[in-house]
Amino acid sequence: MAAGSETFMALGLLDESSKGVSGTPRVLVLIASVLEKSLQKNEKLLEKSRREDAITIFHGSRSPSLSIRQYIERIFKYARCSNSCFVVAYIYINKFLQRTDAYLSSLNAHRLLITGVMVAAKFLDDECYDNAYYARIGGVSTAEMNRMEMKFLFSLDFSLYVTTEVFMNCCLKLENEGGKYQNGDADPRLWPRRRPARQR
Repeated sequence: MAAGSETFMALGLLDESSKGVSGTPRVLVLIASVLEKSLQKNEKLLEKSRREDAITIFHGSRSPSLSIRQYIERIFKYARCSNSCFVVAYIYINKFLQRTDAYLSSLNAHRLLITGVMVAAKFLDDECYDNAYYARIGGVSTAEMNRMEMKFLFSLDFSLYVTTEVFMNCCLKLENEGGKYQNGDADPRLWPRRRPARQR
């Protein structure tokens, strides 16, 4: 477990006060990088294949002006949830994408992120803000936030528990990707997996 502690410390998960150069915990920077790279890759694939993305309640009519990094920093600043909530939200988003026909894109990533963090905070933290407050942080209406939360929970079959092993594996992957993202490289194994189409 010593290696796990080192990983957690390096990501800023053990000492909530440990911040990177920008004042943002390293784990948030890595999650933002992975999500940014993933949505760029998905949008290129959709453009090349000329396929339509499945439209969900999480799709906005246009891409937000904030980058994923800026948005995750905004959530971190105002939601004041534990850093672990962001890792769990990332796990939830991957699970959501595996269970639906949607790709992560610039039209849905922000809304999936605010919903995932809110759901994780409600599940993990002793205290958390209500949906109306998260809606203000996320730049959506309370009614939208409520609908997104319900869709998210039903898509996950209300299965919110994340095992220590899954959490640790996610942290290790993020830690391993740290050096690669600093060099501009990305490991495609980390992108959300698509479920194979059902055979009829």
